Amino acid sequence: MSIDPSLYLAAVPAVILVGLTKGGMGEALALMGVPILAMVVPPVQAAAILLPILVASDVVSLWIWRRHNDRRTLQLLLPGGIIGIGLGWATSAYVPRDALRLIIGIITIFFALRYFYGQWQIRRGIAVPPKPHRAGPAAFFGTLAGYGSFVAHAGGVPFQVYALPLKLPPRDYTGAAVRYFAILNAVKLVPYFALGQLDTAHLTISATLAPIAVAATAAGGYMVKRMKPDVFYPFMYTMALLAGLKLAYDGVALLV
Repeated sequence: MSIDPSLYLAAVPAVILVGLTKGGMGEALALMGVPILAMVVPPVQAAAILLPILVASDVVSLWIWRRHNDRRTLQLLLPGGIIGIGLGWATSAYVPRDALRLIIGIITIFFALRYFYGQWQIRRGIAVPPKPHRAGPAAFFGTLAGYGSFVAHAGGVPFQVYALPLKLPPRDYTGAAVRYFAILNAVKLVPYFALGQLDTAHLTISATLAPIAVAATAAGGYMVKRMKPDVFYPFMYTMALLAGLKLAYDGVALLV
């Protein structure tokens, strides 16, 4: 694949959005990365270009959030995530990606709207306690996150559906999310190489864009670390709602 210099007109803003997400700014920003880049290259190539950039950003975000984590969240979600990647590798040629986007989008829209309904209940004096860890939902959403991450870089939304209702301290939530997707992205390198998606041309483009992603990741981490819980959670649910709407729209538009 020859490198068209005009590709960078789309790639730079896409990578900035992905980097901000890796810093902790919410999945909705990252979901714009592949579509923006797909305006100038095929979607499969866009995903292949972004994967090494995601891995580079993971290194920075792991350092930024190295002191924060929720080990139980990671323990429960990670096995499903690995299984989901395996399922994605085995079945991605047979399962329409647009149908997956639509399903994840609809789940996320209802999930976010439920949160805002809960906030309305709180204003009426009705308490909404944090949800406990549950092995069954963790396995389901962890697997969906791994599968969505492999086929469409859309794994953050299922992670949010499980983890946000736990109402963890914002820094612990972000630390767990950073670790979870850093591991998944590292694992995804193997099947992407096996499928021939990480060729020299793709890796060259990724390498030139990685410094921009690293800077955006640091900026995203700086902003999120300064958010109070009463700002962080409404922001994250709003971003989840936007992500759900974007996924649902893409799924419907490309299936009809």
